[in-house]
Amino acid sequence: MEKQGYVRWYLDTLSEIVAKLDDKALTQAIEWIRDCGNAGKTIYSCGNGGSALIASQLVGDMVKQASMGREPRFKMIGLTDSVGTMLAYANDVDYGSIFVEPLKNFAQEGDILLGISGSGNSENVIRAFEYANSIGCKTIGLTTGNGGKLREVSNLALEVPTDHMGHLEDAFFIMTHIMCYGFIDKAF
Repeated sequence: MEKQGYVRWYLDTLSEIVAKLDDKALTQAIEWIRDCGNAGKTIYSCGNGGSALIASQLVGDMVKQASMGREPRFKMIGLTDSVGTMLAYANDVDYGSIFVEPLKNFAQEGDILLGISGSGNSENVIRAFEYANSIGCKTIGLTTGNGGKLREVSNLALEVPTDHMGHLEDAFFIMTHIMCYGFIDKAF
């Protein structure tokens, strides 16, 4: 494939994927986030690699932009944002516990855990979801539509119909921006 052909393929394929995203499920996620915020509950986010950065970006957008001029303001914590805590658990316990163990310090019934996993099988995300479900949190998983356990352990799965990591991450960013801008644009 020639260079320009690749660029066109990437953009066209991404457009097709985005067109297949479930707007009803995404609307439900935004409503859950709205209700959680209105109840004074906390939203947590997690992911690995690029998904960690997307989860962290969402926290920044929700805490600053979506909360400006809104009462009550959103309480959101990125489990990916405390590098020292994550590395302590990874080193002293195991990598699979880097999200679930800090979550045990903070999460309460009625909170939300939003996790992102391109493979759908990230053990540390899955373990956090299993714990969150066990204490009555709502769980929202952003993941591939092509398999993976995250779909199964999520109360609400926002699936992207591809396993191409670039397209997955692009779609995850779009979904998290819709979540945030739904409040900035006062649609919710």
